[in-house]
Amino acid sequence: MSLNHHLSALRFHIQSTPATFSPRLGTVTLCRLAEDISIDLQTPGLITSTSRGVVPHLSSDHVRVSDAVRWIHVPFESFLELSPPLPTLHPGPYPSHACLGLRPNRHVLTMSLRDPADDRDMPPNGNDFVSALCLRGVRKVTPNEWRDYTLSAQPDVLVALSDVPLTSGPHSQKRITKSIERSASWLANLLRPLPGRHVSAGAASHLLNVLVHMAGGIAPKARQAFSRSLLEPLFDKEAEAIRPLNNLDQGVAGYTFDLAPLRKSLSPDAPRPAPTGGLGAGIDPFSVPPAPSVTAQIISLIRTSLEPLPATKPRVVHSAGSPHEILALIRDIGIDLFDAHWAQRAADVGVALDFVFPAPADISGPAPREIGHNFYDERYSHDFSPFADALRSCTADQLDERPPCTCMACAPSRPSEPLKHSRVDEAPPLHAPVPYTRAYVHHLLHTHEMSAHTLLALHNLAVLDTFFAGVRRVLSERPAALSQEIRQFEQTYDGKLGVLAEAKKAWTEVNLARGKGRLAREREREKQRQRQDTLGTAVELN
Repeated sequence: MSLNHHLSALRFHIQSTPATFSPRLGTVTLCRLAEDISIDLQTPGLITSTSRGVVPHLSSDHVRVSDAVRWIHVPFESFLELSPPLPTLHPGPYPSHACLGLRPNRHVLTMSLRDPADDRDMPPNGNDFVSALCLRGVRKVTPNEWRDYTLSAQPDVLVALSDVPLTSGPHSQKRITKSIERSASWLANLLRPLPGRHVSAGAASHLLNVLVHMAGGIAPKARQAFSRSLLEPLFDKEAEAIRPLNNLDQGVAGYTFDLAPLRKSLSPDAPRPAPTGGLGAGIDPFSVPPAPSVTAQIISLIRTSLEPLPATKPRVVHSAGSPHEILALIRDIGIDLFDAHWAQRAADVGVALDFVFPAPADISGPAPREIGHNFYDERYSHDFSPFADALRSCTADQLDERPPCTCMACAPSRPSEPLKHSRVDEAPPLHAPVPYTRAYVHHLLHTHEMSAHTLLALHNLAVLDTFFAGVRRVLSERPAALSQEIRQFEQTYDGKLGVLAEAKKAWTEVNLARGKGRLAREREREKQRQRQDTLGTAVELN
């Protein structure tokens, strides 16, 4: 356990004083106290998901230059295959940042034990351990181990352990009661002050920036009981353990909600993909798009959890399944941060997102538009236009000047200091960099080039970041019009995510075709080897 923990404080400022459940503008600020560094992130905003600590398809250089990648979430369970885990071994300050190639002056790193998007059935948790999944199987992690791991890895924000039942339901009242009791006990263990460190009475001066996952499953009374347990004063040994805090909520920096297990419990018969792991684990958002009825139930459950709690702390949601669901959660609850899991999965299967908020009135038609383009489709084989159309819907005098997107794929730029190998390199470039085209990425996808997914991941994160910027602009300039703009968005864009399901099917077909070709080539090589062996045997006999 590292006692040289670099102090940081997570602060949240709401620009207005809204009702408990209403859209809100805010700023999350991470202050690195030792270096006098502050990182500001406007809300509502996005959190970038990772797989094994890496943003899928992106190198460290991509992550560093992308304006959309500022807040990054890392599931720690993927490192448990090694003992001790890799991020805990890196020397120097900010070990997790250094291990994963992130910049402490630019990136905020959140760490949880489990992947919030993975809702596959798991062995049950115990009174003193949580079951986590890594490449080598299931590992049992105790609250003390989780505390030591996080103190050594030093993420900026960490998520307290929570007893989320991932076994097949329905769950008994006794099991739900155990869940909320264990979650509260594990949170208290995480909030214990470090030895040799003085913690003042103010919650903002607590050493760790802890997000608590709101337990209780789909039982409203259990969710309310857990929320109230955070506010209850503690006595005797429990109070002494977290002194000078008077209750658990004083040591909590914010509240987080994982939608994947809720959606699994509310839709137990929904099909699920094979357990392949990685960013695509859990419910497949492309074959099972979020149903409005399920989203409405989730909103009710989240409101039940938040009702007793202060409205001045950030609210985080993981595994939202579409921009439509994101807008509903912003409008009906006031969620501040969302992970980009579904948008990054779209890049996995060859989809370039193409939507904007507010939805321009001049692109509406008789049928809702798709939220993106399936570049596996043959109609893009000779389409040399940029990835997105929606962001070009602006005034006539800007139409030819405004790029379709500011990502590295749609608005590439040359390096400020290019390498020069000869005098020829000193000549000025013949033309400015041009955007990558749909036809080019279509070609890359069908030839299995990894750069296709890199371009799509950069683009999709930028589109989602621009989407949130549009939401913030409406909330800032004309907040009363938000509901109307959301209705316009729902009428303009397909909420069933049909293009994503089509793309997944095409992605599967291309992968199968690739497999058939590989097997055919392997069979041909085996036949040639057998013919050579036969010929060699015949020569020896002669």
